[in-house]
Amino acid sequence: MLIFRIGHINYATKLTASGVAGRWASAGKKVIYAAESIPLALLENMVRRQGVGFNSDFKIVVIEVPDDIAVETIKTEKLKTGWRDFRDYAICQAIGNEWFEAQTTCVLKVPSAVIPESNNYVINTLHPDFKRIKIIQVSDLVPDERIEKLLKAYRK
Repeated sequence: MLIFRIGHINYATKLTASGVAGRWASAGKKVIYAAESIPLALLENMVRRQGVGFNSDFKIVVIEVPDDIAVETIKTEKLKTGWRDFRDYAICQAIGNEWFEAQTTCVLKVPSAVIPESNNYVINTLHPDFKRIKIIQVSDLVPDERIEKLLKAYRK
């Protein structure tokens, strides 16, 4: 399976996790977020880069997850009301933290809060299978100038 990230050039060639809190993991959990497609990876980044555009420092990262690595799936219909709230990640973090600690799979497939009909992937960098997941391609991100204008025009 191929999954995708938009990453800063300083991190695009390494599969590393900062441990910063995110929707599916609390602070200190070493996870990597990826998306099922390049457009979804771009949209996920856009909602976090409000007021700031992209520049030549951002890359498209293609990650290969071997087909025999087990993936746990979280279905949208199983999530509590409010799971998409960008001001409160508590619902999703509780699920992700439990998965991270259980170590049952290296990859968690989750619905995108941006487009719930699409999926993101959370990779547990402390799971034994993590060493089998590889970056297979890094290429330039060259978004349409209209995207840049939209991002830079947004103010909170």
